[in-house]
Amino acid sequence: MKTLIFNGSPRNNGDTVSLLKHFTALLPGEYKIVDAYRANISPCLDCRYCKEKSGCAIKDEMQEVYEYLKDCDNVLIASPVYFSELTGPMLSVGSRLQTYFCGRFFRKEECGLTKKKGAVLLVGGGDGKPDKAYETAKVLLKNMNCKEIYPLVCSHNTDRIPAIEDAKAVAGVEEIVSFFSNAEVC
Repeated sequence: MKTLIFNGSPRNNGDTVSLLKHFTALLPGEYKIVDAYRANISPCLDCRYCKEKSGCAIKDEMQEVYEYLKDCDNVLIASPVYFSELTGPMLSVGSRLQTYFCGRFFRKEECGLTKKKGAVLLVGGGDGKPDKAYETAKVLLKNMNCKEIYPLVCSHNTDRIPAIEDAKAVAGVEEIVSFFSNAEVC
């Protein structure tokens, strides 16, 4: 089993990463983590290359992500919620999935990706809501050919309790591992 994990957190030891560490400790198989804040991945420049051709004109670490995406089984998007949305760097990395959108809608091609399962793990606090961030993450997952998406797992009270102490969020992380481990994808 291969899992691609997008980490949208700026903090190496924050709430998102604490839940990711728990997740990867339980996850069977191999995984690759794309750290949106530290990866050498530029945002989409809307150069229109992928409107005509497969792939992306920008040659950076996203090329490795495209390769891993071809045959991985699962994709997890994990991010803090900032102003009711995924973090800016996570959105920038996500913008590079434009090649799959253009393939489907302009080039009329299959995406070349195996069917996958997806999940979203969000953390935050304050008075914002995770709904918009979850909807955005689901759009990104669908562009990566995730045919089944697990319901949102969220620790949205990190202003009062660390995410790793949020029993409901920890149980949700464990349920994502179980969901990913069941090999069948619709």
